[in-house]
Amino acid sequence: MGPVEFALVTITSIIAVMNPTSTVAIYIALTRDMNLEESRKVIAKSMKISFVVLAFFAFTGQLLFLIFNITVAAFKIAGGILLVTAAFRMLNPKKKEFSREELEDIAIVPLAFPLTAGPGTIMAVILLASEASSLLDASLVFVGIFAGVLVSYFGMAYAPRIFKFLGEEGLHVITRLMSIIVLAIAVQFIINGIAETISTL
Repeated sequence: MGPVEFALVTITSIIAVMNPTSTVAIYIALTRDMNLEESRKVIAKSMKISFVVLAFFAFTGQLLFLIFNITVAAFKIAGGILLVTAAFRMLNPKKKEFSREELEDIAIVPLAFPLTAGPGTIMAVILLASEASSLLDASLVFVGIFAGVLVSYFGMAYAPRIFKFLGEEGLHVITRLMSIIVLAIAVQFIINGIAETISTL
């Protein structure tokens, strides 16, 4: 896979797993009583935290493999299975209510984690980093993380306009589309992991 193809796959995968549309919907619900300055501070803080968390796991993913003696193939299969479950959760969303304690700092919980830098996205960046065959590919993973965070940032910054334009039904359709993309990515991770395992036998 060439750099251009890898960049496209990385950016598309991360954005799809992040599913900014669901974050936008929850962001609107959580910040409706905030003024513009307060809501922008929440967005900036949550996106900074999300980028740091995802970059950390992308950078240390291979080291974690060595420490826990995990093969890349096994991690791809496990990660693919987890992404499959994430895709099905996106297809069948359940409303979640957050307690008053959880809402004290919504920039961290739930906007940064688990919505933007959740387990599925963390798994995706580690798997993508493991696919990198050169320094350029590795740097493209960080570009993909930045792109995903940027899309989420603008999604929340312009959330009222987006929600007004798309409506609840439009956001629902986009979420379903994202779930299908995530499912396809998950299946491909599993196929790649099985193929690599078979080749070592």
